[in-house]
Amino acid sequence: MITPDGFLLTSAHVVAGGNGGGRASFVDGRELGFELVGADPHSDLAVLRAEADDLSPADLGDAERLRVGQLVVAIGNPNGFAGSVTAGVVSALGRSLPTQSGRIVDNVIQTDAALNPGNSGGALADGSGRVIGINTAVAGVGLGLAVPVNAATRQIVGVLMTEGRFRRAHLGIAGGARPLPPRLARKLGRASGVEVVQVVEGSPAAAAGLRPEDLIVELDGSAVADVGDIQRLMVVERIGAPVPVRVLREGRELELSLVPAELDG
Repeated sequence: MITPDGFLLTSAHVVAGGNGGGRASFVDGRELGFELVGADPHSDLAVLRAEADDLSPADLGDAERLRVGQLVVAIGNPNGFAGSVTAGVVSALGRSLPTQSGRIVDNVIQTDAALNPGNSGGALADGSGRVIGINTAVAGVGLGLAVPVNAATRQIVGVLMTEGRFRRAHLGIAGGARPLPPRLARKLGRASGVEVVQVVEGSPAAAAGLRPEDLIVELDGSAVADVGDIQRLMVVERIGAPVPVRVLREGRELELSLVPAELDG
């Protein structure tokens, strides 16, 4: 619960495939209907709204302030046991999580607090009771992951509350990090760029002339060292706006111009 008038935060995959509504049970014994306000499968976050205006909202924290070893508490309904609470520590920060949409969620929180099927969509709270993450996956024994509550995800949640969807730009490429040639690495002051593995037919990248084996080193004036750098730059403001892309092709540096399109879904 993030507002007194019924806005709820959960995982997008928890409500995927539903009919846009359902029933929510609360610790005070009430069971209320809710509707799906908006979902963003690319960040695995969804906003619901319950039929109430007198609920007690949780305090949202800031995952950017977390430190490895800090105490955290996971809340959820694992294996059908409602209202379960487990404790652990922050095992690692800055992990990456592939979502069902194929996009990568950055800065995921790793914890050893026991998470089981049914914990997804529940809160991960710090020692002061502030929600600093949304439990989203169980990656193995003693290895749970949570989408962080930070400035980026707060923006996504705010847009979902008001508009029902979060718009992103995309280029239409598949790629991965690749070491830069030593000369270029020294010149740019970084070790890697993003190699284009595939260009989607009819995509903005194809229209701009990007080719497989091109090495992207800069996009719209910002350094590109891995795929996450490109994803972070694909904000709504870049949809339909020409942006320069700097690439290394067959030993030559080129600057191309492309126009990102809106990412479907």
